[in-house]
Amino acid sequence: MGQSSPLNFLSLQQMLQAIEQQECSATDIINACFDRLESRESEVGAWQYRLSREAYLQHYRAQQSFYQQSLLKGLPVGIKDIFDTADMPTEMGSVIHKGRQPAEDASCVTHIRQAGGIILGKTVTTEFAFFQPGKTANPRDLQRTPGGSSSGSAAAVADGMVPVALGSQTAASVIRPAAYCGAVGYVGSRGEFSLRGAQPLAQSLDSLGLFARSAADIALLRSLLLLQPQTQLQTQRAPRILLCPGEVIGDTDAAMHHALQQAAQRLAAAGAEVTEISNAGYLHDLVTHHATIMGYEVCRNLAAEALHAQDLSTPLAQLMENGRRIPYHDYIAALTAADQACHTLWPADAAYDVVLTPAAPGAAPVGLAATGAPHMSRPWQAMGLPVINLPGMYDDQGLPLGLQLAGRRHADDQLLQIAAWAEAVLSAD
Repeated sequence: MGQSSPLNFLSLQQMLQAIEQQECSATDIINACFDRLESRESEVGAWQYRLSREAYLQHYRAQQSFYQQSLLKGLPVGIKDIFDTADMPTEMGSVIHKGRQPAEDASCVTHIRQAGGIILGKTVTTEFAFFQPGKTANPRDLQRTPGGSSSGSAAAVADGMVPVALGSQTAASVIRPAAYCGAVGYVGSRGEFSLRGAQPLAQSLDSLGLFARSAADIALLRSLLLLQPQTQLQTQRAPRILLCPGEVIGDTDAAMHHALQQAAQRLAAAGAEVTEISNAGYLHDLVTHHATIMGYEVCRNLAAEALHAQDLSTPLAQLMENGRRIPYHDYIAALTAADQACHTLWPADAAYDVVLTPAAPGAAPVGLAATGAPHMSRPWQAMGLPVINLPGMYDDQGLPLGLQLAGRRHADDQLLQIAAWAEAVLSAD
């Protein structure tokens, strides 16, 4: 165990190893997490609902034998407040659902509990996982946005309150807050994780997301959610990387451009084969196609909430109004364009394994009234690709600059293997 890292800032895998090697107990780690949470929550505001330390430890001790034998050892997990929890409210960031108490857990929550994770609480989400921010601030700079919509999950992991948390992504709701807060964020190939018990926003785009501190942590969580053996993260060869500069998709700032180029050089020096994308106008077009799909589906999913128009934020109400005006044939054309783009990017004989591209336009913007621009995630989400944010790059102020790797659809194992390799390269002194 790294002595320089406080217990609550260890990765999940490091925590589990420390417990197994009797370097500390699960309760030591739990208490360290609560120490951090209780000292910082009034400033960060990551939690919508949470257990007290006393309630958590009482629950742990009542089933201590089970937790000691379990995979996750009774360690704390945060759950975005769009996933149903039978023992905690699920309010979706909206006054419309204030006090809503589900009858059962979402499937992902059930899997976490069965693996021995304890749900510490529900993390703050933007309203219905769209754009209207909640109370969360960026733990790296409290005057800046944490991103959204999985604001609380990203902030809680980045600030050492919990080692891992669940989120969701429809546009940029995992990758962007992970980038802004400096966490590892992962969205699996669309459709691989169950969304039973999750608030739907746009069914053609919605995906479960994971927050952690390492690619190895993501691999562990993914395996328990899929009920599959854990991915082995050793790579058989140096990866082939397709470099996609931010300007191919939309605006990025100079610091992000420099970080991307610097990361590509370091990965190439470590043995990666790096080539730059060409003829990629279709990726820029996907930003618009994604917005069309999202607008069309959101207003039809939130039909019941539309009956409470006075309780909807202006951005969400405007999205729903715009969505009602989108013709069906435009919606189908956007879905078709996303499928075609996926085949164009990933032909059977593609000479690359992953795409390296910015995770956000730059560092987290100042202000808490908005969550930042989502365009850097829209193309990959429209195609349903697996993506992972890699922290480790910073601007001149020391703020995180996230870079994301996107993989071939359903090649998540390969993506995580390359992410672990790249993580080691980018974190090396």
